[in-house]
Amino acid sequence: MDKKLEGLISYWHRRGIVRDKKVLEAFREVRRELFVPSNLAEDAYSDVALPIGYGQTISQPSTVAAMTQALALKAGMRVLEIGTGSGYQAALLACIVGSRGRIFTTEIIPELVSLARKNLARAKIRNVHILQVDGSEGYAKEAPYDRIIFTAATPKVPLHLLPQLKDGGILLAPVGSIFGQHMIRVRKLAGGKREEENLGEYIFVPLRGKGGF
Repeated sequence: MDKKLEGLISYWHRRGIVRDKKVLEAFREVRRELFVPSNLAEDAYSDVALPIGYGQTISQPSTVAAMTQALALKAGMRVLEIGTGSGYQAALLACIVGSRGRIFTTEIIPELVSLARKNLARAKIRNVHILQVDGSEGYAKEAPYDRIIFTAATPKVPLHLLPQLKDGGILLAPVGSIFGQHMIRVRKLAGGKREEENLGEYIFVPLRGKGGF
């Protein structure tokens, strides 16, 4: 295992950032260097966001780990991700939900769709379905999902996607302005009720599409 990754995992343990064993195992199994530009491979486990082209980034490992843990994933779940990017987050999700689970991930930039498909193939991840659509509106065709995760900043909590989420499901999104957001976790309860929780401040690239900036 990469020494930088060992250091990150140790740091996460000490600070209480990530304790979910399934999340840590996924980080050990999915090679992040396969999802960053080849000229940045040696920086794959530096705890920083890295550019992947087309004005987009792959989020820093600590952010990805915290978001993944916040989803409380279980084997066999169906997950909708908004913002495929290079495919790294989808690969981690796929690793955790296992062969019986399915990840549906949307990407609006055609070049990144192609890149993510290549990266996931190299990583031998087979339970991810990449969709070239405007993910800001979700993907009703495969709904309902157990989890919905946004990997780009949204101007408001995307409550319009709750009909695509199962009762008891979780929606996670960075919500705010293009200059900074709060990570909001929404739990969909029975009877049309919901619970919202603020998980802290983050900075993401802005969501594109009808529901974006």
